[in-house]
Amino acid sequence: MDNLRIAIAVVALSATGLVYIANREDYRSPAYRDIGGVPTLGYGATDGVKMGDKTTPARALARLRADASDFEVGVKRCVRVPVHQYEFDAYVALAYNVGIGAFCNSSNDPENPTLVDLINAQRYAEACERMKAFNKYRNPKTGKLEIAKGLQNAREKEYRMCIGEKVQ
Repeated sequence: MDNLRIAIAVVALSATGLVYIANREDYRSPAYRDIGGVPTLGYGATDGVKMGDKTTPARALARLRADASDFEVGVKRCVRVPVHQYEFDAYVALAYNVGIGAFCNSSNDPENPTLVDLINAQRYAEACERMKAFNKYRNPKTGKLEIAKGLQNAREKEYRMCIGEKVQ
């Protein structure tokens, strides 16, 4: 395994990272409401999706690639340090699921760092571990944050990806 980190400006989501996202999200058409009640289509697309929308596998893959590219740009906007390819793949996969705002949220407080604060402080192992905390959703019935087993499983895989393990 390569021990060199790559400048964030030149790294891109790998095919492995894209396939991981596609497998995690799974293809679905027509639109459905995800666990949080958000209309979702194809491979986890939510932007502009309305109930009743439909897609095909080919269109869903094209949208996944385009959307993933947007998340790559978002991650590059808030991560300012070199990363391993597998770390970047894990960061983009997480951001694709939780949103770039949640991923890039900074506390600017060294006593209480967020995920992106840990990354930018080059506390890579702690950052990978912190990814596991993104395992909750807001229950649309109660309005409260609740742990979801599916999110826990996804975060565990992304953690393993982030530390350089092969993930399927």
